[in-house]
Amino acid sequence: MMKKYLLILMLAFTGLQLSAQTGLKKGDDAPVFSATDNAGKAVDLKTLLKAHKSVVLFFYRGEWCPYCNKHIAQLQDSLQLLSAKGAYVIAVTPETKEGIDKTIRKTHASFSIVQDKGYTIMKDYKVNYVLDDATVAKYKGFGLDLNVSNGNTDHVLPVPATYVINQSGKIAFVHFNKDYTRRASISDIMRAL
Repeated sequence: MMKKYLLILMLAFTGLQLSAQTGLKKGDDAPVFSATDNAGKAVDLKTLLKAHKSVVLFFYRGEWCPYCNKHIAQLQDSLQLLSAKGAYVIAVTPETKEGIDKTIRKTHASFSIVQDKGYTIMKDYKVNYVLDDATVAKYKGFGLDLNVSNGNTDHVLPVPATYVINQSGKIAFVHFNKDYTRRASISDIMRAL
């Protein structure tokens, strides 16, 4: 239990490394993307916006992040409300399929989750950042090996941002906060739909 609290404390310091990231702004054109989700389903932004009133796109760091899991569970709990407003929910993460499976077990997420292996989506939405070696070593000391979690050695994580994209392909809502403990509320997302 002590290790978990120390990990949470250490995660608090990662916000200092995010100064270069800005995210996209409300009114910006949403970068289009195509990917395959955790269920093997093709997820194409243009196609989804033809079939749905909006897309709720959010970025999370990994199954090891308690704040990510809480946010994902809240979105899952509100999925019927979001869907009733015509929204399609997509999560984007750098974590491996095994990590995504753990996230689903912890949160019961039933919406699309995309592993962004080359960080293309994260880069397009300007949410990617690289952890410094000292932070990676500290995480490892607390039992979190990002090489295993993300299946790579470059230690790229996203700012846990949320975007609502409307049918015209414009960003209608942005929650971008370098403090990873702050997440978009369901009520704010619902108001943007």
